[in-house]
Amino acid sequence: RLLPAAPQSSRPGLALTLSRGSQTGSGEAPQARRNLYEVLGLPATATAAQIKTAYYEQSFRYHPDRNAGSAAAAARFAAVSEAYRVLGSAALRRKYDRGLLSAEDVRDAPKPSGRPPAAGPPPARAPTTARREPNRSPFDFDAFYRAHYGEQLEREQVLRERREQLRRWREESVSKWRFQLFSDSSLGLLFFLGFAII
Repeated sequence: RLLPAAPQSSRPGLALTLSRGSQTGSGEAPQARRNLYEVLGLPATATAAQIKTAYYEQSFRYHPDRNAGSAAAAARFAAVSEAYRVLGSAALRRKYDRGLLSAEDVRDAPKPSGRPPAAGPPPARAPTTARREPNRSPFDFDAFYRAHYGEQLEREQVLRERREQLRRWREESVSKWRFQLFSDSSLGLLFFLGFAII
């Protein structure tokens, strides 16, 4: 056996997966290796970008803040996070695919960041032959971004409006000052010319 017995931890789903994956001598190893991929709903040949996208989609859908009081959603969220913790790391994924992943490797792995993917051009996707489900709507990244960063966006919008008001007020003050200076100088010139004529 390449892996120790399943650790007593607060992650029962992962411990179950690791204990199944430790049976490399039996025919169950490939099935256990597919288990984390199945949690994310992906094939074992999925790219890193597809794994990240599936993680963000499912973590958004099953997040405890969106499903308050749902134990099933909380369990699903924990399973998705643990699957991404292993499959999101290239080194851990290689070990997992080979059946060499240990409980220490998983314990030392960093937790998923929970941040949306960096803005930039989307990666080129290979054409897939599998059909999309007709009733399944695509994942809405804009709604995800607004849900996680909505307050920050509102603060930035308020600051932009205040800066614009301050700029307009300064422009109006300068134009009023110029008009006042011009009218005062014109009035002074008229008095001087009137006094010179008299």
